[in-house]
Amino acid sequence: MKNLASSKFLYHSPRFLSIISLSGLLLRIQTGSIRFPKYLCPTQFTLTSTTSYMIDDSIAIVKAPKNDRALFSILIPSWNNLPYLRLCVESIRKNSHFPHQIIVHVNEGSDGTLDWIRRQPDIDFSVSPENIGVCYALNISASLATTDYILFINDDMYVCPDWDKALYDTIQSIGHNRFFISATTIEATADTSCSILQDFGKSIETFNEKKLLEEFATLPIGDWQGSTWPPNVVHKEIWDLVGGYSVEFSPGMYSDPDFSMKLWKVGIRLFKGVSASRVYHFGSISVNRIKKNDGYYAFINKWKITSGTMSKYYLRRGQPFDGPLREPELPLAVRAKTLYRRLLSVFR
Repeated sequence: MKNLASSKFLYHSPRFLSIISLSGLLLRIQTGSIRFPKYLCPTQFTLTSTTSYMIDDSIAIVKAPKNDRALFSILIPSWNNLPYLRLCVESIRKNSHFPHQIIVHVNEGSDGTLDWIRRQPDIDFSVSPENIGVCYALNISASLATTDYILFINDDMYVCPDWDKALYDTIQSIGHNRFFISATTIEATADTSCSILQDFGKSIETFNEKKLLEEFATLPIGDWQGSTWPPNVVHKEIWDLVGGYSVEFSPGMYSDPDFSMKLWKVGIRLFKGVSASRVYHFGSISVNRIKKNDGYYAFINKWKITSGTMSKYYLRRGQPFDGPLREPELPLAVRAKTLYRRLLSVFR
């Protein structure tokens, strides 16, 4: 980390601030003078009720006043996707049963996202001058969490009324923190049994919010096994135990199944999809713009199985929920396929 004194901009803060590295190690405690990068000049902010500081010369953080009533810390990575991010945040504000801490990581923000986020007094956010990918974005955002629960949601999702109450009711019924649970998505082009296929619009321009709010609760699906994709929630102690998202999967392909496998390895066996918690998903708006990493073979090299094997045999994703999962017995054909894929991965 470069010396803060070398930066151009200066802001005198009365607060006690911690500077945290990307790896989560406490590097420095600083009071008084806090420096900012050029693209995040503090003269553009009203900082009387916020705390602002830098991780290094390229990552800056602005913290909103703490809400002691917040239930979930909601992490939203976003990359120049302002119309969808704004709709996502607005839906959280108006359709949530409980108050929450909203944390946004702004990748670049040149489409107006940075200007918009600076005007939101209730949102904690971090900023990078370019797209650093979902893994780093989530880990930075999680370092700002003030609640017991970390919830990851995509910026192209719209939460339906009481989505959070259904998740918290499930958490309370479990009675311990060794779980990983997901909301159920509604999608216009759903290709998985974990989602509800129903078209309420494939874009902001065609989104029929009124019809969604009238019909979302009537769409049939039951609780399901195999929580992996967002929106998902995990206890902060468990997030910290597994170290958040693995940055070797940056910018993010296969980082979700990798996170689930890390949870499996520390003994989590409750991977539940909650049918009553519903979220509309427009579908991979940012993913379609990035240069994808080869997450398929990275997963095989790391875990010695394919992500498909994990989803089908370990998590039993999409099957009706029937309680905690058990260690699977893999068929001979699956073990042979896995060995073949592992051999292929050596030459990639």
